[in-house]
Amino acid sequence: MADYDSRPHGPRGGRKRRYRDDDDYDRRQRRRYEEPLIVKVRRQLLTIAESAARRAEDDAISIARSVSENYGDEEFRNSFVDIAIDLVLEQPLKIPFIATTVLVANFQKSELVVDVLKRSSECLQKYIDVGAWREVKLLLRFLGCLQSIFEGDGIFPVLEELFARAVDLQTASSEDLLGLELVKIILFTIPYVMASPATGFESQATALLEKTDIIASTPHALVDLVNPFGLGNTTPIATQSFISLVQIQLQSESNRDWELACLPRPWKGAREALEAQETQEEGGEPRSIEDGPKHPFPQITVPSPVRNGSRAIFPEVYLSVYSNQDIETVPPMSNIASSLMRDVLVDTINILDFNRIATAKFLIDVDCYFTPKTFVKRATPFDRLRDLTGDRSQWKPEDVAVDAVFSQLFQLPSPEHKLVYYHSVLTECCKIAPAAIAPSLGRAIRFLYRGLETIDLDLSHRFLDWFSHHLSNFGFTWKWSEWIEDLELPLVHPRMAFINGALDKEIRLSFAQRIRGTLPDPYQDFITEGKEKDTPDFKYQSDNTPYASEGREIMQLVRKKANDDEVQPIISAIEEQAKSLGVEDPLLPSTDALVTAISFVGSKSLSHVLSCIERNKERLLAIGPKSSLARRQIITSVMEYWVDQPGIGINIIDKLLNYTILTPLSVVEWALVDKLEAGTVLAKSHVFEMISATVGKVTNRLRQIVAARTQPGLYEPQLSVLDDTLNREKVDMQALFKVIEDSIVSVAGGSNDELMERGDGSGNLPEDEIIRQWGQRWLRVFRRKADVEESFITDAMATATNVGTIAPVQIPENIASEIAPAEGAMDVSEAGADIS
Repeated sequence: MADYDSRPHGPRGGRKRRYRDDDDYDRRQRRRYEEPLIVKVRRQLLTIAESAARRAEDDAISIARSVSENYGDEEFRNSFVDIAIDLVLEQPLKIPFIATTVLVANFQKSELVVDVLKRSSECLQKYIDVGAWREVKLLLRFLGCLQSIFEGDGIFPVLEELFARAVDLQTASSEDLLGLELVKIILFTIPYVMASPATGFESQATALLEKTDIIASTPHALVDLVNPFGLGNTTPIATQSFISLVQIQLQSESNRDWELACLPRPWKGAREALEAQETQEEGGEPRSIEDGPKHPFPQITVPSPVRNGSRAIFPEVYLSVYSNQDIETVPPMSNIASSLMRDVLVDTINILDFNRIATAKFLIDVDCYFTPKTFVKRATPFDRLRDLTGDRSQWKPEDVAVDAVFSQLFQLPSPEHKLVYYHSVLTECCKIAPAAIAPSLGRAIRFLYRGLETIDLDLSHRFLDWFSHHLSNFGFTWKWSEWIEDLELPLVHPRMAFINGALDKEIRLSFAQRIRGTLPDPYQDFITEGKEKDTPDFKYQSDNTPYASEGREIMQLVRKKANDDEVQPIISAIEEQAKSLGVEDPLLPSTDALVTAISFVGSKSLSHVLSCIERNKERLLAIGPKSSLARRQIITSVMEYWVDQPGIGINIIDKLLNYTILTPLSVVEWALVDKLEAGTVLAKSHVFEMISATVGKVTNRLRQIVAARTQPGLYEPQLSVLDDTLNREKVDMQALFKVIEDSIVSVAGGSNDELMERGDGSGNLPEDEIIRQWGQRWLRVFRRKADVEESFITDAMATATNVGTIAPVQIPENIASEIAPAEGAMDVSEAGADIS
């Protein structure tokens, strides 16, 4: 205390009285918090195998012991069962580890395993009945990992039954896809059965593989439709049907005694730990996991025919963006690990779409869920892999993870989720582990860029969208200097089209001045003066423009929010002047003046232009019925005003479609008939974006009508109304696809008049072949879209209620009771009949 008092006090030194050390310290001992056991076990189970610093086997033993010892606690027991099944269905990477926990529990408390099997079989039967085949695959995988605790053949009779259903489906139709899905489930279950503690099932597995070979090895008619490299024989990598690849790999593994080196076997570590514990215990005899009691395999009924669920099924082609590298940083296609890793990672990505951060974390930690030494250390530089000696693996975990995301981003005909979800997963991966993921993405980008000439057009635009979106999240930085040599290529070359499209999209996501600052000198000419203007010039400000004064008057009236009565005299004046000048359709210049004025006044923001459109909606709606050329003039005026920023123009066109001011057919005719320009327009990314979005609106509307038409409980007259609407919309969709086909087929074949007249008319200019390839790529995309939609409608309508079905007559209860004979009435009437 004396020491404290001798210290200086006041504003220049010392601490105030209220900050005395004695007051800061609470001498009372705090009560020690002990986490409830159920909470601890839940956490252990939820995080099993997530950390490389903790052995998953030890967690499995600890969890199994805790649950077994507290089996009498219903909440404890149910919590374990529920979480175990949820993890199987939501986090497939953990299935072998959850199964190990159950195997240990069977050794300690077999009643607990009975509960797990009961819940698993209930879920499995439910998913089989509704046709949720991914969930069926995961539950069968879980049960396959438990093969050693089942009596008899265990899971194999169910797999045989699934194969029988697949044969039935394939026999009924060679184009069947559900049968392929069933065979895929069988093929991805067998490896986990063979990697389980169970022994002696080699003959059953080999026999089943011999059967599936008939279906898996036969090329499906739709495989070419979903091939990511669709042009000619110059594909940068070999592609193969996923199911046939797995079949070949499994046959190879069967010849190597089912080595399956990549699959984790946590049950081995758990068995060794349990045997050691048993030996150490006084009087204990060493026992193994296999010594636990056997259980009958749950009774599962596979209906005939099986149902197809809500998820669309198409053939899958194995695609890797790390093929043809000097060093194999991902498992080669000859190794079963390539398919097993791809399958479980793709399921993880698509199941966890509700949490992109959790998905990214699982992808970064992928090496925790496979056999140790399967991968090199995370973030190992690519060049350093050459220094690895012996038989050490060169597989990079980040490459395997990124490869799986790209396989979904480039899934044809369409991925399971919106493309932006896969964008966000890659972004989160980069944020969590930038040193590991960024170089991997760089190599993937270079591979895709080199393949732009042969990759499917739809996929090249997905690549373009992702590339620009990804750069926007990381300061728009990229090594543009690598592509400087390609700036000498023709403007219609796919690489030049990609560079132009990427820069346009970057400007859309930022602003021109910022993007200019990220580019080397040779790219500066791509950022024109027009792109740097926030508000493009109003062409009617120049007196040299026809109808300049009228255009300025209309602009002022639009700005003042004038009504139609004030605008009409100016419109009429333009049309009269056009007639006197011999213009064939006077509506064209008047429409141009009005739409250009709306575009200029609304150029501040999207809300401004929408407000202008709303105020002039009736006048704009009246243009189309008068003249189809004038309707397409609306598009011309918008796109000419936003010529330097076509992305904004596309957005406005999209809104005009929503207002029905434009029709989908008018947009397609404008782009592919009026503005085809010998096919050079096909190389412009914003034109493909416009046509794809327009076709997407049509197909989405049709799918909504199909969903309404096929819902249960519909009767007349609703059935007839919906059926007529569906048929009408289907005809419109077919007409739209026919216009696209007829417009492009001449370009693809080199018979387009404008294309043949280019240069000396020989059609042998260097650019001519590139333009023909653009036509072929466009045709492939939109033919696929048409086929997919036709197939969707046919499949959906197969189970729809027939037109003419009348609602059943329901008799009110009070009337029904009066009509129904009283108890014993029949006996009386019969007796009366006998008497007479």
